[in-house]
Amino acid sequence: MQAIILAAGMGTRLRSVSPSKPLTMVAGRPLIHRILDNLAAAGITRPLVVTGYRGDDVAEAVHAWGAETLHNAEWAQPNGVSVLAAAPRLEAEALLVMADHLASPGVYAAVAGAGCPDAGLVLGIDRRMGHPWADEADVTRVATRQGRIVAIGKQICTYDAHDCGVFLITPELVAALAPLPAPGLSDGVRALAARGRALTVDVSAHDWIDIDDPRALALAEDWVQ
Repeated sequence: MQAIILAAGMGTRLRSVSPSKPLTMVAGRPLIHRILDNLAAAGITRPLVVTGYRGDDVAEAVHAWGAETLHNAEWAQPNGVSVLAAAPRLEAEALLVMADHLASPGVYAAVAGAGCPDAGLVLGIDRRMGHPWADEADVTRVATRQGRIVAIGKQICTYDAHDCGVFLITPELVAALAPLPAPGLSDGVRALAARGRALTVDVSAHDWIDIDDPRALALAEDWVQ
């Protein structure tokens, strides 16, 4: 299966410890390499990394691992624009992964195996509210009903899950994003959810962490060691 890894953003909240979020060292290894390692362990063999900020440096590290890259020249735009940049190379199904979310191979395998004809996308969700690794002020919140997304965003007040940053997507997501001006990924998810085409898979049995600030980085290093 293909994996699209969004690695275009600036990662300003980690700037005090690393000039590039994908290249942040996690227990002696670049974060992007750890993501690629875990994808490979889950049987995801065709990764494509979308670069942007410090794109040459990120591409050098990705190529050293043995994966391909694609540069998003509009990397300062919201992350939905990076999805659109990868659209010409998108397969019929692909994992969509954030380059600041480190997930265990079990997360990737669970989401990769969750496709169905009723879904334009499937999002891996974690129902462990109050987990110490989650930054409740920054995590993307998800409200679900009968396995479908009914609302998503960082500001919604009523929710029952966290977005773990791993999706199974189809070209339906691209079609939802394309008409929108400077879309974020959540805009596309909301568009599919409004049509009942955004499903979920519970990955609460597996670990993952959003490495978005020095606190999360310290937690991730403890985890991988």
